[in-house]
Amino acid sequence: MTISRLLAAAALVAGIASTTSPALADPSGPAGIGRTETVRHDLAGTSQEFVQVRVDFAPDAAFPLHAHPGIEIAYVIEGTVEYVFDGKPPVTLKAGDSVYIPAGTVHSARNVGGTSASELATYLVEKGKPIVELAH
Repeated sequence: MTISRLLAAAALVAGIASTTSPALADPSGPAGIGRTETVRHDLAGTSQEFVQVRVDFAPDAAFPLHAHPGIEIAYVIEGTVEYVFDGKPPVTLKAGDSVYIPAGTVHSARNVGGTSASELATYLVEKGKPIVELAH
């Protein structure tokens, strides 16, 4: 699947989010991090699904090193978020910026802006697998 087709599919999924049931926040995440799933939708004819999650970061909150079993596209809605990828220099994104994270890439994310920050994360993953796998 080409990147442009993947992004178009992600936009379609985002567009139908308003027709799904109310989002549920995940209270089991790291302190200062709120994760709210906005939509989960099968990719027809495959064993994959799209999952979209809003991630809210309190000031200085960080999501520890982790990976995803599929690709992630993260779009920063507000604030400033620093992403650290295993063995690479940090990448700092501000509202309106996005990042593509390949499947299995170990990374962390931290709010470095001094105010609240939010991102919209869209995942393409195998059905039935956990969305987040903490690195050991």
